[in-house]
Amino acid sequence: MTRLDYCNQDLQAQTALGEDSKRQFKADVRNAESLAAEIAAFANSEGGAILIGVADDGSIPGLAPKDVSRINQLISNAASQLVRSPLAVQTENVTLGNDRVVIVLTVPKGIDKPYFDKNGVIWLKTGADKRRVNSKEELRRLFQFSDQFHADELPTKAGIDKLDKLRFRDFLRDVYRRDFPEAEGERRRLLQNMNLATETGFLNLAGVLLFAERPEWIKPQFVVKAIRYPGNAIHVSDYLDTEDFEGPLQKVFDGAFGFIMRNLHKVQAGRGVNAPGLSEIPERVFEELLVNALVHRDYLVNAPIRLFIFDNRIEIISPGHLPNNLTVEKIRAGNSNIRNPILVSFVAKGLLPYHGLGSGIKRALEAWPAIEFADDYEGCLFRVTVTRKPVEDLDLSDSHSLENAPGNGGLTGYKIHLSGQTDPINDLLNLIRENPNADYSTLSHTLQVSEATVKRYIQKLKQANRLRRIGSKKTGHWEIIE
Repeated sequence: MTRLDYCNQDLQAQTALGEDSKRQFKADVRNAESLAAEIAAFANSEGGAILIGVADDGSIPGLAPKDVSRINQLISNAASQLVRSPLAVQTENVTLGNDRVVIVLTVPKGIDKPYFDKNGVIWLKTGADKRRVNSKEELRRLFQFSDQFHADELPTKAGIDKLDKLRFRDFLRDVYRRDFPEAEGERRRLLQNMNLATETGFLNLAGVLLFAERPEWIKPQFVVKAIRYPGNAIHVSDYLDTEDFEGPLQKVFDGAFGFIMRNLHKVQAGRGVNAPGLSEIPERVFEELLVNALVHRDYLVNAPIRLFIFDNRIEIISPGHLPNNLTVEKIRAGNSNIRNPILVSFVAKGLLPYHGLGSGIKRALEAWPAIEFADDYEGCLFRVTVTRKPVEDLDLSDSHSLENAPGNGGLTGYKIHLSGQTDPINDLLNLIRENPNADYSTLSHTLQVSEATVKRYIQKLKQANRLRRIGSKKTGHWEIIE
């Protein structure tokens, strides 16, 4: 809420409207802690004004000059010392004549919610009154339910200099057909108009997740952590593939989607023997489920999305349970609730394969009915489980030709089993036998995994005394210990 410039006539008009969620009357103030609770309640909501010298019934007795200095000092102490985090409030003295004054105390909408009073209590405006909130979870539900607050509009500490200029330039060109503004002031105004930056010139959470150059440096928990386990249970240290996906939302989606695809079987599906195999589960299933996880997760919970692949299932675990009155039955029927409206609006412009609010879950179920949903209220998470068919029931496409593949490091004619059909470490050994001079980039490209994954495999082989490096990194070669 911006500063209110009151005159006597304005004051009369405001008091005639009575108290509401943005305006409160107090004939006098003597308790700093009580005032701090009122200030925190306004800051946790949409901001507002406290008119001191105005009675509850709207009459205006005003304050004596000797009280004005005392109350202004009390206001300063309450806002700076008795509210956490401290707030910058504004006061204006409106003269009534006859040596009487009304103090208009303006409290801005907070940018560092939630705010607590001295005793650690969170207060929230409810109409003309305030109420205490006993937990952050309750506060989140109240904010989202009343549409007062959404996680993706949260301000961050990232200035607009953290913007990925190339990514944002391409978006402006492709979607809005406009040029990237080179002037910083014009760029800041554009980001504010697009609901990607705050009034103070910092990127909000949506701006960071969509267009920051390195979002993980600003919000390190908002990533996807993916693991492919052998068998059907979680292991502490035994895994076949693992990777963390960071960066703007589009990059995170592409990486996580690619991880799933490379760890699924390929099936012939009635196609010719020379035709490329299809994924054992339709790709559009994971397009819908991953977009749903990234766009509708609870970004007020500082935790990553987890992606687990087992022999018999794939699990996508999102922070935050279903909001408001949503249930599993309702989302299966196509009902939805917008938890992050800014993200939804930009994803709908083509940043991700998004096909409409509430329809993603239904489309995934139509393509693959063997999907279960679990809303864990106590654990504050939402779990999607996609059941895989037993491998013996699949018409596997047993090999994938890399012949003439670009960047294959001279492996023309070599065929390798992919998509979880063989042990990837043995696949790596086969590649090294074929080309002992292959570098990390070549091995990564051929195996369709990240270089970090290749390095982990090689480290395991070295520890098992099955592989060693002869010579330097640039001119040496690999030697397999048979």
